[in-house]
Amino acid sequence: MPTAVIDTLDAAITRIGSPVCVGLDPVLGSLPAEVRARHHDPLAAIAEFTHAVVRGVAGIVPAVKFQSACFERYGSRGVAVLEESALEAARLGLVVIWDAKRGDIGTTSAHYAAAAKRLGAHFVTANGYLGRSGLTPFLEADLGIFVLVRTSNPDSDAIQNERLETGGTVAEMMAGHVRALGEGVRGVSGLSAVGAVVGATKAADAAALRKLMPDQVFLIPGYGAQGGTAADLKVMLRSDGRGILVTASRSVIYPKAGTDNWQRDIVVAAETLSREIAGVVR
Repeated sequence: MPTAVIDTLDAAITRIGSPVCVGLDPVLGSLPAEVRARHHDPLAAIAEFTHAVVRGVAGIVPAVKFQSACFERYGSRGVAVLEESALEAARLGLVVIWDAKRGDIGTTSAHYAAAAKRLGAHFVTANGYLGRSGLTPFLEADLGIFVLVRTSNPDSDAIQNERLETGGTVAEMMAGHVRALGEGVRGVSGLSAVGAVVGATKAADAAALRKLMPDQVFLIPGYGAQGGTAADLKVMLRSDGRGILVTASRSVIYPKAGTDNWQRDIVVAAETLSREIAGVVR
């Protein structure tokens, strides 16, 4: 049952002491110069870098999130690197999120769910706008999901903040669906295997969304460089101080330019993020 994966995530957060997730968004032009110089094949450079990040952050953060597009652009070989890296992360005890924003009719979603299992993923980011049948195949495959509710990009307001004739916004309507879908898949932790993507830059809406989704874990992009603050995170917490997973990508995996030890810099950045967010939830 997917209840197992939400309890796995909750236990990992408790063990580490901080609800943080490092995003793996490898872009060739942003990789350390020495890695790029070592490989004529761009994908070989991305593979070396990704594996190094996974090994570096294991034991420092509870979870990693693989941006599927960064690997898929290289075709089947890129997907192979994604699979190898995600499986390594799972072996190292990290909770693995496949950030692929999948969601389709039920039959197609079942194929996506099978792909996620092949990757060793515990969670998948998902688009819920095709309805319940596009999401339940993931749960039936014992995966957790983070459904897009209030995303961090500014132009999301044009859709997600629109008010409905029946009251509330489009995002609030989706929050209601997320809560309903998640009712039957709570773990012993009391948290649901159906979570929600809620951007730190949308904190003005977060209090209302938390009331609508009391048992959901919020996967939170947009903290730090994009403008989200510690105060923004606090309004997203449950009363017991749980219910959030803050994700950061560029600030951790590309922390400095031109230093002599990029692996160490990534570890230090991950440790800094972990301590910072731990201070927010205490």
